Amino acid sequence: MTDPTRSEENAVVHQGKHWIEHWEPENEEFWEAKGKKIARRNLWFSVLAEHIGFSVWTLWSVIVLFMGKDYGFSAADKFLLVSTPTLIGGLMRLPYTFAVAKFGGRNWTIVSAVLLLIPTVLAAVVLHPGTSLGTFLLVAALGGVGGGNFASSMTNINAFYPEKHKGWALGLNAGGGNLGVAAIQLVGLLVIGTAGATAPRVVLFVYLPLIVVAAVCAYLYMDNLATMKGDTKAMREVVKDPHTWVMSFLYVGTFGSFIGYSFAFGLVLQNQFGRTPLQAAAVTFLGPLLGSLSRPTGGWLADRVGGGKITFFTFIGMALATVVLILASTSKSLALFTVAFIVLFVLTGVGNGSTYKMIPAIFRAKAKVAIANGAEETAELRKARRLSGALIGLAGAIGAEGGLFINLAFRQSFADAKSGVPAFIGFLVFYGLCFAVTWAVYLRKPAEQPTSERGLALAGAEV
Repeated sequence: MTDPTRSEENAVVHQGKHWIEHWEPENEEFWEAKGKKIARRNLWFSVLAEHIGFSVWTLWSVIVLFMGKDYGFSAADKFLLVSTPTLIGGLMRLPYTFAVAKFGGRNWTIVSAVLLLIPTVLAAVVLHPGTSLGTFLLVAALGGVGGGNFASSMTNINAFYPEKHKGWALGLNAGGGNLGVAAIQLVGLLVIGTAGATAPRVVLFVYLPLIVVAAVCAYLYMDNLATMKGDTKAMREVVKDPHTWVMSFLYVGTFGSFIGYSFAFGLVLQNQFGRTPLQAAAVTFLGPLLGSLSRPTGGWLADRVGGGKITFFTFIGMALATVVLILASTSKSLALFTVAFIVLFVLTGVGNGSTYKMIPAIFRAKAKVAIANGAEETAELRKARRLSGALIGLAGAIGAEGGLFINLAFRQSFADAKSGVPAFIGFLVFYGLCFAVTWAVYLRKPAEQPTSERGLALAGAEV
């Protein structure tokens, strides 16, 4: 007997089994009858591939915990090592965003998952004492391909969901991907606790089959949206919008902090508080885990309260947590330092979810203005999805480089002062700038009437 639901799903497929040409998520009837099921299926398998990508991207935050004195690397060398995939991962996000439009979300998810095999296999080959720092830096740089998965995944899922569900969907997609950071750190803890600190290859052997599973699932269960094909001009259009640079700046503060601290947390504990690899690994996974779990909450709150408000108060909280970290560092209180760092992780997750909710809301507000002025509704809503998808990719790329700055700041701070305090002072100043910018651009009462573009973008509760 034929499954009627499956028949409906196939009815919108034109260019082969996994190509969908007709897609109207803002049409409530279409969404309830066909769209919701298809979107959810693509979301779950996108999360799986992105999750593994994040694990490979942050692999070296775990590997450095295995690098004892026999490797001959200083703390500065190790911070440089974890900075390298952060840099490359951010740069990879721009081409990965274009790739979704050119090749299709499903097709690119398959390719991007298979690419994760390269840095994982090479790491297994070179991972032993005596390998030069330059070789390790090259292999770590290749791990940056895992950072690109986030941009393609978010751009893809953004196109599948209607505006009213984007906060939840993008938050869940990003949060599930971010959990890959905590997952590989937890695997590292289990390996160190059982096989010891001299068996880093076990971590790699765990992930090799998982990469294959992610690629196969994408091949079998995901779809391409034909409406995204040939849309590479959106990036050139979106860079002209001032909101692009404001949101990218804010995303440096939220996601940049999350990924930067994820790479650095274990090294900071080792170098500032003298923790052993096992002691550091026993704590480091908690921050990324809770930060990832809080990301959908940030999107959910933004859907209901407004992304601007949630982002503003999140940055205030991050600044306060950083003050506590400075006090804990100077008083050498490991317990207070650990708790404050984990709270900071949670806040980065909330901010990640709320800032990503703001991006489609801003372009939705612009579309409302154009429609009110006589523009065709379907075309304007499609344009809003195109531009928000492009900005998601661009902001993700720029935001990821915040992780590079955090690790370089820690590297210099420990090299000069043998402490992370100078770096934390710099982060505190930056978070102050972030909540000031959020208030000035998205919360301050606008002078214009609500029918203007700025009035809608600023006064609308959805932003």
